[in-house]
Amino acid sequence: MSDNIERYPDYIKRVVVADDDCLQRTYISSILKKLGYDPYEADNGICALKLLRDHNAQILICDLDMPGLNGINLARRIRSDPGELYVHILMVTGRNQSEERERALDAGIDDFMAKPVDTASLTARIRSVKRLLLHEKRLAEREDKLRLAKERIESDLNDAANAQRRMLPDQHIRIGQCEFHSAMMASNILAGDMFAYFEIDPGILGFYAIDVAGHGIHASLMSVALGHMLSAEFFRQWAIDKDGDPDPAALVRFLNKKFFRDDSTDYFTMFCGVLDQSRNELHFCQGGYPSAIITGPAGVCTSLGQGGFPVALLTQAEFENQKTYFPPDHFMVLVSDGALEAEDPSGQPFDDDGVKNIITARAHDPASIPDRIIEALSEWRGGSPLDDDLTVVVCERIQA
Repeated sequence: MSDNIERYPDYIKRVVVADDDCLQRTYISSILKKLGYDPYEADNGICALKLLRDHNAQILICDLDMPGLNGINLARRIRSDPGELYVHILMVTGRNQSEERERALDAGIDDFMAKPVDTASLTARIRSVKRLLLHEKRLAEREDKLRLAKERIESDLNDAANAQRRMLPDQHIRIGQCEFHSAMMASNILAGDMFAYFEIDPGILGFYAIDVAGHGIHASLMSVALGHMLSAEFFRQWAIDKDGDPDPAALVRFLNKKFFRDDSTDYFTMFCGVLDQSRNELHFCQGGYPSAIITGPAGVCTSLGQGGFPVALLTQAEFENQKTYFPPDHFMVLVSDGALEAEDPSGQPFDDDGVKNIITARAHDPASIPDRIIEALSEWRGGSPLDDDLTVVVCERIQA
């Protein structure tokens, strides 16, 4: 009659038998022992509750009619204060107690056995409960594995995000006659935005801002690859022509050719430039990135560029150099479309006007613009997170 229960966890073997009839209780317990289970006997509902808690038992066999706390009220107590483990309740009833059975089901009874309890009926039901407990155990183990895997993935993603952030320049840094101020906020753990600025040659600065299409890991990998590639040496090689003149469009054309794939929809937008500080000349190329904004002491905003094609989207896309005067006491602001397209609860986008209003209001303090844009977007969104990554870069010309 053994049920091979010895090979199962101890908690599956524990059964509380609650019945005020000593003979019935002893009879059921004897069958359980022969099946390999460990029965704990209770002559009332209160004692049954204590045994369930003390032994972490998950199986209860109880009589419907017990003095004090009867089977139905016992079930209600168990269901009203569930512990970590679900208790499977088998109720023993008379054959003519159909109305009581309906009440018992409402109270949370799982199954019934009719009096007098026979060995075959008890064995079948106990085996059924055992299968449920083992299934619950497997589900719990699977959930634990999924939870651990999720925690490992999140840990790896956080490590990757930290590594990505370390690639970004310091939030406030001076290079030559320029002070740069920046902020970047990812819409996910990882971002598809990247930016940097550096000295290419004495008096010549290079900079770029990139926004990879899409979100998450894929966009982040591409942005990191671009971040490693776009160094001062790379700008010196590709953004300066053989005569020593700035040619940022040549750099963008090279990237367009390198990253274009017929079988891929990956692309990115880009704004890059070369600043000749001695001549106060800014040479730039715009590849689908929002226009930069140049502002003077009076706070008047001038947009640079007219959009252009995204990079790596069309093999035949054309990219052109543009030039503007960028003297000391002026500053340039680059803002990704994560700000421009951010919508308020009514669906209204923040747009260029929202950015320009902040730039004009903060023209006396350009260093505060990145943080103020982030703060304003949070207010605009009603506290909701952004749907896209956000980059803000300010380049402030300083008198020599």
